[in-house]
Amino acid sequence: MVIRVHAVVLFACLLLLWLSPAGAVEEFYAGDSEVIGTMKWGFIKENDSLIELARKYGLGYNEIADANLNLDPFIPKLGASVRIPTLWILPNLPREQGIVINLSELRLYYYPYPDTKFVFTFPIGIGDEGSETPLGVFTIIEKRVNPTWYVPKSILEERPGFPTQVPPGPDNPLGTHALRLSSGSILIHGTHRPWGVGRRVSHGCIRLYPEDIPELYRLVPIRTKVIIVRQPVKLGQKNGKVFLEVHRGEDVNYSQEALKLIKARNLASLIDRVKLSRVLREKSGIPEEISR
Repeated sequence: MVIRVHAVVLFACLLLLWLSPAGAVEEFYAGDSEVIGTMKWGFIKENDSLIELARKYGLGYNEIADANLNLDPFIPKLGASVRIPTLWILPNLPREQGIVINLSELRLYYYPYPDTKFVFTFPIGIGDEGSETPLGVFTIIEKRVNPTWYVPKSILEERPGFPTQVPPGPDNPLGTHALRLSSGSILIHGTHRPWGVGRRVSHGCIRLYPEDIPELYRLVPIRTKVIIVRQPVKLGQKNGKVFLEVHRGEDVNYSQEALKLIKARNLASLIDRVKLSRVLREKSGIPEEISR
């Protein structure tokens, strides 16, 4: 009888673990594939908004809004189906240990090991027009917990009388953790305004959700390489199929960019032109198969 009770308790514990929600940060195994994650679907429930759903599933506002252009992001129709685009093509760069930030999709990728078969990914907020996050290759030179925000001169000029520094606390725009890049003025940090993740709202810094920044801080050592790129069109392969991911909002010739990637990879013979045209037209930000 005792053995039976123990077995029931063990089963209940295992069931509870299985049903418990996953942690906010997931490590993806990419292997030799260039596409990670899985596409999900849901339905709008009472009091749902796309902003809340984005944060729940580790997405930025831009990702869920672009994937669901038919829905009002603030008051979506009750019962409407919603695409949860937790599926990404890895940036079109040689893989190496370190961080890659793609400004076009407002997303950060971190390869923690030299073999680069595993990757973490986080949605981010970036610099607004006139205060763009810079492109280039940098390193992490400093890490701080509960950082003080030393207000940039540009903000002080915009807002006379604003304090020159903001101490740690709930009103600090840097949140609980910050990593300084070798550019000096650019930080990867948390935020006290999570609605800004997935938007171009900062003065050049890179923002993560309050629950994500402690995880990235824990994972990333000083001297980690950081590559910041702008890739509105990404191409990838998985299980012999070709996928294309297109992000709106950039001043580029999207068709030209896609054809350049296809030609460089010698994949033209595998591409369905009708599918390619549709993906370029929709610009949903979701990896879509374009194979014949």
